[in-house]
Amino acid sequence: MFVLVCFDISDNRVRYRVNKVLQGYGVRVQKSVYECPLLGDAAFRRMRSAIEKHIHAHTDSVRYYRLCAACIREIRCDGSGMVPDVDSFAVV
Repeated sequence: MFVLVCFDISDNRVRYRVNKVLQGYGVRVQKSVYECPLLGDAAFRRMRSAIEKHIHAHTDSVRYYRLCAACIREIRCDGSGMVPDVDSFAVV
């Protein structure tokens, strides 16, 4: 699956730790946004669990958006950055 992860984390130390987790699963496309292609269900659960260990439930927010192949084909990007190549991975 292709997952877009967006977060708003107030503490610098926690934000650093979450970034380290996400670097193992995807590509940073903005300061608080990662594109995570090629995630199976087990990898998604591991990633989410690792992130949940660091964040504070009352002050931090992490959102996970699963995108289908048709949705990925509709991604548009203005300015710097590249649109993900939908043919480089399989959506499960």
